[in-house]
Amino acid sequence: MLKKLKFYTIGLIPGLLIVFFVLNQKGASCSYFPNDRVIAETLTKDFSYSENFKKEMETSKISEQFLKDSIISKGEIDFDRSKAQAEPCPQYLLIYPKKNPRMEINYSKCKEKAEFTSLKKLK
Repeated sequence: MLKKLKFYTIGLIPGLLIVFFVLNQKGASCSYFPNDRVIAETLTKDFSYSENFKKEMETSKISEQFLKDSIISKGEIDFDRSKAQAEPCPQYLLIYPKKNPRMEINYSKCKEKAEFTSLKKLK
C-alpha cells in the first residue's frame, strides 16, 4: 500500500505543477461562483452609460478604465437586491469594495452590451 501511495504522489505533484504553470501562462481562470461569472461576463460586453451615470462619473472623477479594472473587477453583486431573472436584460446591483462598500452601481446586462444606469456613493 505504501508503495502505491509513493508512486501516486510522484506522479501527482509534477502533474499539478505542470498544469498550474501551463494554465497560469495562458491566463485561464475558473469562474464557478455566480458573482465571478456575472462580473466576467459583464466585462466582455460593450459598455453604455446613461446621462446620469456619466455625470456621476465626472463628479466622482472616475475614469472608464478605473471603472472596468477596479470597481467592476473587484466589486460584488448583491443578488438579493438584483433582478437576475429579468427579461430580456437582467439587472444587477454591484457594490464596491466588497467590505465596507462605498459605491453602488446599477446596470443591466444584455446580450450585446452592459448599460450602466446609476452610480451612488454611500456614506
